[in-house]
Amino acid sequence: MSVWIDLANLVAIALFIYGLHELSSPATARRGNRYAMLGMAIALAGILLRTQAVGWPSVLAGVLIGGAIGIYAALKVRMTAMPQMVALYNGAGGGAAALISTVAYFVAGSGAGLNGVVSVSLVLSAIIGAISFSGSIIAFLKLQELMTGRPITYPGQQFVNGIVLLTILGLGVWFVATLGVLPLWAYPLLLLAALLLGVLFVLPIGGADMPVVISLLNSFTGVAVAITGFEIDSTLLIICGALVGASGTILTVAMSRAMNRPLTNVLFGAFGSAGGTELAGSSGPQQIRATSADDVAVMLAYASKVIFVPGYGMAVAQAQHSVKALADQLEKRGVKVLYAIHPVAGRMPGHMNVLLAEANVPYNQLLDMEDVNAEFPTADVALVIGANDVTNPAARNVASSPIYGMPILDVDKAANVVVLKRSMRSGFAGIENPLYEMANTSMLFGDAKACVEGLTAAVKAV
Repeated sequence: MSVWIDLANLVAIALFIYGLHELSSPATARRGNRYAMLGMAIALAGILLRTQAVGWPSVLAGVLIGGAIGIYAALKVRMTAMPQMVALYNGAGGGAAALISTVAYFVAGSGAGLNGVVSVSLVLSAIIGAISFSGSIIAFLKLQELMTGRPITYPGQQFVNGIVLLTILGLGVWFVATLGVLPLWAYPLLLLAALLLGVLFVLPIGGADMPVVISLLNSFTGVAVAITGFEIDSTLLIICGALVGASGTILTVAMSRAMNRPLTNVLFGAFGSAGGTELAGSSGPQQIRATSADDVAVMLAYASKVIFVPGYGMAVAQAQHSVKALADQLEKRGVKVLYAIHPVAGRMPGHMNVLLAEANVPYNQLLDMEDVNAEFPTADVALVIGANDVTNPAARNVASSPIYGMPILDVDKAANVVVLKRSMRSGFAGIENPLYEMANTSMLFGDAKACVEGLTAAVKAV
């Protein structure tokens, strides 16, 4: 029997790795998901064989409940709410790792019988899992706007964080040194301190840094799960957790580089808070040019090259299908259409790619920032659809701006820039955008989907 279990684990791990590889491209991402799903089914079969009928009802109940929640979320949660859902999934993974460690600790009789390896893995899994759980819950509350999305800071914050961290380290070392033989209050205090640190860790992060912290919490969860694998002697958990941890870490570093900010600055810089940063004023930009759908339609219809710049505004309006319809209409007239994708556009890595793929936009028209920026000087029109912060020229030339130094999409270098917005309200980072006052920029106000549909109708009439 053990041979079949090992074989099932090996096949599942191979499918997970291949699925992860396929997820690297929009063209193969769906196939990658299917391979990963097949791997998960085989892994579950291996677990059922391993338990040898002991606890099958519990495993089956867990699969049914978890599967039902996953299917419901996949069907009901809107794409704009995906970052929140990812945050919850991160939290569930971290919380599960912490719970497994807690159960293992109390099953062992409050530490009696733990060896050195298990005691180290148990305490690390509990700490990292608890931090990931509570941090992810705060990230969810911020993204769901159940609490302010801006950084929350207070005097002495770093001192308080340091005290909590030292408490965790002290209890953790004590736990390992005594192989888990602690007073009754010590382990719960360790868990509570780790939960508190997760909360304190995410509170000062906000604005455009939220995608980075979600990715970082994802890597925390992967590490916690991998360590839990050592604790319960599961090769499958070790490898799968390591894959999640490594991919999350690579993505976190890549996103930090895309923003041209060290990860330490993301974690401790309190992006968008007051104190030396330039935040949105109450009046907003004054010298702007409002335009109409008919005027923009003429501009688009007689253009040679048009670059769409999608952002969170397009996601909120669910306008991706309307954008594709407008692009089709322009291409019928011989206009070259491209899509500019910034690495941190939206509120989750790959957010825009998924939305546009949903609307069947050809993958070869989706250009990353480093490729599309060379196209803007030769573009007749850059149509910005709810992308505020990633098109803000202040990142290049306003040293006091919180986003100064962040690579942006060079939309202002296009011959004409049309910005679709509901109002002059600032973007997620809460800062003014000088782009709106430039001579080659005009503003088309309204819901993104309604505006794009109006443009499509107007282009047809030209």
